This record gives sequence, C-alpha cells and structure tokens, in this order.
Amino acid sequence: MLGRRHYRIKVLQALYAYFQGGEARIEVAEKNLLTSLDKVYELYYRQFSFLLEVIHFYRFRMEESKTKFYPTPDEINPSYKLSENRLILQLQQNRQLTEEFVNYKISWTEEQEMVRKVYQKLKASKDLAEYLGSGVSSYREDQDFLEKLFRKFIAKSADLQFYFEERSIFWDDDFEVAAIFVLKTIKLMSESFGEQDSLTGLLTKGQDEDPEDDRKFILELFRKTIINSEESDKLIDARTRNWELERIALTDILLIKMALTELTNFSQIPVKVTMNEYIEISKQFSSQKSKLFINGILDKLVSDLTEEKKIRKTGRGLMT
Repeated sequence: MLGRRHYRIKVLQALYAYFQGGEARIEVAEKNLLTSLDKVYELYYRQFSFLLEVIHFYRFRMEESKTKFYPTPDEINPSYKLSENRLILQLQQNRQLTEEFVNYKISWTEEQEMVRKVYQKLKASKDLAEYLGSGVSSYREDQDFLEKLFRKFIAKSADLQFYFEERSIFWDDDFEVAAIFVLKTIKLMSESFGEQDSLTGLLTKGQDEDPEDDRKFILELFRKTIINSEESDKLIDARTRNWELERIALTDILLIKMALTELTNFSQIPVKVTMNEYIEISKQFSSQKSKLFINGILDKLVSDLTEEKKIRKTGRGLMT
C-alpha cells in the first residue's frame, strides 16, 4: 500500500535510531523497522474506523432529535442523504475493514467526546448543508463529499492526531501519511466495489511492486546500508576533503549512504530515480544548505562509481 518513498523514509528513521542509539544487533533494529511499518497500516484502519464512528454518531443524533418535546420540521423529517451515502454503506459492509477493526481491537466507546466534537463541526458546516440540499443524487457526489468530510473534519483534527500520537511512538510522524492513503482509497472506490474486495488492493492495483518485494527492498536497503557503512564513509570522505564527517549532520550522511547502497546494490532501480528520491527526502529532513550539499556529493559519487563500473543497472533502458 505504501509508496517506495515512504519506505525509504522509514528506513532512514530506523538507521538514525540504530546509529544514534548504538543498537548492537541488526535483528532488533529490523524488527522495530517492520513494526513501524505495520503501525502505519493500523493507523490507516483506525482513521477509517473513526470516520464510520462519526457517521454512526450522526445517525444516532438524527434519530434522537425526532424524540424531542418540540422537534423542528427538519428534525421530524430529516435528510438521510449522508447516512445513506453509497460509499459509507460500502465501507460498512466491507469484510476486510470489519476484520481489521476486530484484529486491531478498535473501539471508540471511551472517546465519544472527541467523536461528538467532530460531529458538531460537521453538522454546523456549510459543506454539509450544501451536500444535503444539492438536489443531486449520484455516486460521484457521494464520493466527493466523503473525501471532503474526511479531509476537513478528520485529517485536520488536532484532537484525533494528539490521541494517536499519545498511544504509539510510531505515530508521531505517520498521521498525515495514513490520512493520505485513506483519501486515496476513497478516490479509487467505485460503484462495483463489494464487500469481498480489498481496500489496500485498490492502492496496489497496477503497481509493479508486491508486498513481498517491498519487504525485501526495505530489509535489504536497511541491512546493506549498515554493512557498507565503513566503505561508504571512505567514499564520502574522499569527496568531502574540506569537511570532517563528524561535522556533517547524521541525517545527511545517512541519506548519502542509503543512496550509495541503492545505486550499487539495486540493479533495477534507475540512477535518476535514486537521485531524485533522496534529494526529495532531504527537502523534508534536511536544511536548504544540506539539500544542496547532498545533491552535490551524490553527483560526484555517481560520476566516480560509474567510471569505476560499480554501478550496474539491468533491465530495459537501464544498462550501464
């Protein structure tokens, strides 16, 4: 489900913890790395669960309003458009979601106040009023509104983000990532999506990688970056004569080492892809000055390694 860039980021974080913390056993660090990836999937399902919990609360309050002493005409005859949103019904009937909710023991019973806050913002929103009063009924409209509902009222909920960050050290940086994949899932759903279909299958459809290949990529990149660390130090040192390695930020060094590992050990990944990926990641984890430094050093190292024939690519268009 996750993209290769996020896998690289997870490997970077695991390597930082490994070298910074002095963990002696690679096996322990690898286990923590895989756990951190599984926690992203868990967060994905938990965000979907919260979305459905908000809808459940909406339905409950809609029916409750009918029993008031003096209900308004709108409360007596409410619009069922949101509660009968086609995508919501598909998600509620989907077996994979139901099984994962049970698997991760997800319950919002103790967090009804947080659910109520999101419900109140949704209920008072112009977005909901426009959706209910549009006079249109289509799958596309239901899809667009559900995407808007999740983005505005759940993905941007500071309370929900804090709730997750308090419950796992792995979720400090993953709330937004999981939300992006929930939104992608909603966008890729169709009227033919059934209760037996896989939500994560929507996200991997059409991609060359499969979960086993991804797992192999993650572990190989992590382990070989560590194994080749001393050799990488020598290569970097040769191109940073006016710098002391100790003075270069650990994150910058690790990004260069990961790129070197990928360039020399992953024959089917094009050089340009590796270069672009690590430059993009450096924008997120390094300063502007560091980004330029990493780019410059990698350019030189690619030139050196190509001349020494240490970069060998295979596959159509990759021969070097």
